[in-house]
Amino acid sequence: MVTGDTGFKGSWLSIWLTRLGARVVGYALEPPSEPSNFAVCDLGSRLKHTQADVRDFDSLLSFMHEHQPSIVFHLAAQSLVRYSFKHPKQTFDVNVMGTTNVLQAARQTDSVTTVVAITSDKCYRNVEWEWGYRETDRLGGYDAYGASKACAELVIEAYRDSKFQDVTEPIRRVAVASARAGNVIGGGDWALDRIVPDAVRAIVANEPLTLRNPLATRPWQHVLEPLSGYLWLGRLLNQNPVLFSDAWNFGPSPGNIYSVQQLIERLYARWRNSKSDIQIASGTTVGESHLLALDCSKARHHMGWEATWTIDETADAIANWYRTFYEERPDDMYEFTVKQIERYENAAHNRGQRWASPNVDENDVAADHG
Repeated sequence: MVTGDTGFKGSWLSIWLTRLGARVVGYALEPPSEPSNFAVCDLGSRLKHTQADVRDFDSLLSFMHEHQPSIVFHLAAQSLVRYSFKHPKQTFDVNVMGTTNVLQAARQTDSVTTVVAITSDKCYRNVEWEWGYRETDRLGGYDAYGASKACAELVIEAYRDSKFQDVTEPIRRVAVASARAGNVIGGGDWALDRIVPDAVRAIVANEPLTLRNPLATRPWQHVLEPLSGYLWLGRLLNQNPVLFSDAWNFGPSPGNIYSVQQLIERLYARWRNSKSDIQIASGTTVGESHLLALDCSKARHHMGWEATWTIDETADAIANWYRTFYEERPDDMYEFTVKQIERYENAAHNRGQRWASPNVDENDVAADHG
């Protein structure tokens, strides 16, 4: 089960799962944009999808009871920082109580053995330091988005605790982990107030792009990077819940932390081949941090996971996806998207990524790091 399957990350995850042969059921609101990756990849015909709200506990529980999923990936969220400034209550309602509802419904559905709940790197209290945040660093946020993600992490921590599970009705064990990812980019994203969709809209409309915060650094990563971590975590968690029921960071290697301007210049070079249409806004932008990075040592040492693509490979994939959509105008982007997933899998395998090995054994991973 994928909550938020109509969203950017949720749709890519659903495509990858269908490619792997999983029976996927999706639970989400309508697609958040027009166009959307969910629609242009025709996911509505490829998985069982129900349009509903994670804030509706009765609907959520009924859906789980009907479809009997074994693994739940929870991605449904209010995922826009700037939107949260205008809609703080909705942000808390969706990100905190929505997460609570998913975890509680999972506990009340006997088929569910494993839950991977996705939050954000914004769950950390950002003090603008130069090194990456670790899973043990302080949680918190100065805005509704960051604070709601920190609250969601506390909810997840309670629900994954064995003492909680042994005394809270219904009394049964469900393996629960949280995943915190950096700024995720890729084809098929048309959300408002995100830098890559803003750049794509500007290119397509032949209009200049204004950067609000050009020198701000972010842990940019192609959407397939954290998704590979989520899938691998789900597999390991299902195999060994005692070892992997925890919080995990998924982000780029330290050498792949780039500024907003550096990212966009790479994208423009691969599509329009011009920097003249990039403008810098005057003044400062309230509410946006300048420095943010993740330390993913834990995932590297205990899961054998690390990011695969460089910033240039990421920019290549993004430009190719959008150019294919806008210039070739295929009826269905599903096959092209699957081919990008396959290229990523092959690159991960060639670089020795443990999760990408066809002969990997979860017990070996657990033995190495137990």
